[in-house]
Amino acid sequence: MDFAPVSDRVDEYTEDMVELQAELTRRPALGPENGGEGEWEKARFLEDYLQKVGLPEPEHYDSPDERVPEGTRPNLAVHIPGQKGGPRIWIMTHMDVVPPGERNEDGTWKGWDSDPFELRRDGDKLFGRGVEDDQQPLVSSVFAARALADLDLQPVHPVTLLIVSEEETGSSRGLGYLLDEHEDLFSRDDIIIVPDGGNDEGSMIEIAEKSVLWLHFHMQGKQSHGSMPDHGLNAFRAASRLVCRLDEKLHERFPEKDSLYQPSRSTFEPTLHASNVPNVNTVPGEDHFCFDCRVLPCYGLEEVLESVRSECSAVDDEFGTETEVSMQNRLDAPEPTPRDAPVVDVLKKALGEVRGVEGTPMGIGGSTVAALFRAKGYHAAVWATINMTAHQANEYCLISNMVDDAKVFAHVFMQDF
Repeated sequence: MDFAPVSDRVDEYTEDMVELQAELTRRPALGPENGGEGEWEKARFLEDYLQKVGLPEPEHYDSPDERVPEGTRPNLAVHIPGQKGGPRIWIMTHMDVVPPGERNEDGTWKGWDSDPFELRRDGDKLFGRGVEDDQQPLVSSVFAARALADLDLQPVHPVTLLIVSEEETGSSRGLGYLLDEHEDLFSRDDIIIVPDGGNDEGSMIEIAEKSVLWLHFHMQGKQSHGSMPDHGLNAFRAASRLVCRLDEKLHERFPEKDSLYQPSRSTFEPTLHASNVPNVNTVPGEDHFCFDCRVLPCYGLEEVLESVRSECSAVDDEFGTETEVSMQNRLDAPEPTPRDAPVVDVLKKALGEVRGVEGTPMGIGGSTVAALFRAKGYHAAVWATINMTAHQANEYCLISNMVDDAKVFAHVFMQDF
């Protein structure tokens, strides 16, 4: 395989890639949960653009959603024939973005140095909402496919660029819909790459995730005047004791470490704490707080919940409070993608030969949409070269990462396996 012409052709596309980023950025794709009308404006533009640059017309697998004007959310599949049959290579990206945040009094966006929906270029950086999450890999995958098409090269195996909706708000009308209603699209032997995470050197091949448990605690005491605390029951004090007990006991009871993950242990972090009383001289009768738990798959979440309830009972017995625990989110980790799965091998080969980088299979504490594939028994890997600015003000991507990742995808398309 002579990869040099493909690499050179991708380099020639640099300004075209920046322009595509600009066009995508000015078409905000916000779900109705975030005050938007969905992804159709971006999808229509992409559909026209893909055909204009010589790629096949996308097939639609649109999911119903009566909350948006069109009544559906678009999911596009660009199927590119291969020289051979056999396993299909999937690159799955998403069109939707998160909101840019809050506005200042003058109408500008807090934390942003420019309009989040107008691309700003500064050296190697492109600023704008969605430029990293997930437009960088979307653009990279498009130009990887375009490079082969312009050089009259055909992938060894069939390739599909899968561009979905609603990843940022649950995926039930994006990948989840496809896996439920169109699972015949996929095969257990397919190479599935989800470029929705990674690190800044492009070495991390994410193959596993921890289980996720978000817990909300409502502690009920009795309000009283601050000068007469014996007439009340200080929910804040009892909640503080519970927070400390949970932090100590959960780490003691679930101590295992796994070097595949970073960090290697289960984590149990107190996070949100709601405002209680508005004035200094009132003993609060209620307290609300949350824990974000990321649990190694060797432990079941029911074990964790049992321990949480035990600590709540102990504190309630001590203070006389009543504590209610509710789940805000639960994701039981699916089986990891094997370290020696073909998708890992093709990425490692491409990274070594194109970038001189040693790809390392790893697990993460966060969650990605790849978990939906793994839960269905598909071996998916998450990979991209990113600076982890997603969801932040002044989100940016590096042009060089975008170009280099396109070369890695193109190399994957040209591999036989």
